[in-house]
Amino acid sequence: MSSEPQNNWQQIDQLKQILQHLKEKFVGKDEIIDLMGICLAGRENLFLLGPPGTAKSAMVRELSTLINGKSFEYLLTRFTEPNEIFGPFDIRKLRDGDLVTNTEGMLPEAHLIFLDELLNANSAILNSLLMVLNERIFRRGRENRALPVVMTVGASNHLPEDEALQALFDRFLIRVRCDYVDPALLNDVLDAGWKLEQKALLNKPEISIDAILQIQTMIGQIDLMPIRESYINLIEMLRNAGIPISDRRAVKLQRLIAASALICKRTVAIPSDMWVMQYIWDTEEQQELIAGIVNTVVQKDNNHPDQHPRASVHAVPNADDIYKEVMLMAEKWEDASIPLTERTIIKDRLRFLNGRCEWISNHTQRSYVQDPIDALWKKIIQFG
Repeated sequence: MSSEPQNNWQQIDQLKQILQHLKEKFVGKDEIIDLMGICLAGRENLFLLGPPGTAKSAMVRELSTLINGKSFEYLLTRFTEPNEIFGPFDIRKLRDGDLVTNTEGMLPEAHLIFLDELLNANSAILNSLLMVLNERIFRRGRENRALPVVMTVGASNHLPEDEALQALFDRFLIRVRCDYVDPALLNDVLDAGWKLEQKALLNKPEISIDAILQIQTMIGQIDLMPIRESYINLIEMLRNAGIPISDRRAVKLQRLIAASALICKRTVAIPSDMWVMQYIWDTEEQQELIAGIVNTVVQKDNNHPDQHPRASVHAVPNADDIYKEVMLMAEKWEDASIPLTERTIIKDRLRFLNGRCEWISNHTQRSYVQDPIDALWKKIIQFG
């Protein structure tokens, strides 16, 4: 094992400073930001699923300002043409019979790529995007060039329905839900925003493309052998549960496990680094099942002093906790003396919990929680 990673912790510190800045600015988005760090270090693509207005674009834009490189952002529609993504043909060279793309300021020159509403991609650009995402190569006619991209982030408010888009979705190894911030955190959101406003003139943390590339190179020097048996067993457990994990994906996921170790400044992976496996779902219904299986492995390593902080956080909603909170709010709502401001808080919180309820894949548990939510909504509507 080379000692080189230990000589490059400076780059890891820079990456962690970037992630901390994002967490301070985007309260309640720690999960997504930690996964951004994992994918950036592991040179894999990240997919964000969520409705408009949940700061998906804002987080990626802020990240792009912290990376000393070029970025490219585009909102895809069904009518998006290749020229809008990759650039138009160079007219001067076209006169000479050469089909050469003018890529200045376009996707092929970007280090960080953000494709919003990714699943609106049409067949005209689909094949080119697949090659960009999987092989990091831009090919158009006789043009064939390697891309400098260090990470691609895709976003959508829905999952793929047809097979062609499923192939595009499959190029994003990690998938995470981007929801509205818990109303209970609103005060923290306002406080963080005001503090950052006061520090607006101060220097933000930065990281160079060279530093990111060094981190991505260091990934291959992490020793994964101590967890090899546990990893193979976990893959088999997930496959036996009906989760399709191809050999190709199993190989690529090792990079993200190594990235978890690297961000914790370790040269050896430990079982809790497999927390990243929670985010390989294809459908929302799979999330709870995968998290349950992965957590049985991760929890065995909970006492390790150097584990990734995200390893001890379980994002899957607990039906009992939601039920208890809804019943408490229902009791408060019946109190005729509570002020209108308190009733507004209850409505906002109930709206948030209703969204969380959708993530409970077990039908019986979801009904157990959804019924009192619906009952409270009826009372709220009657109240006017």
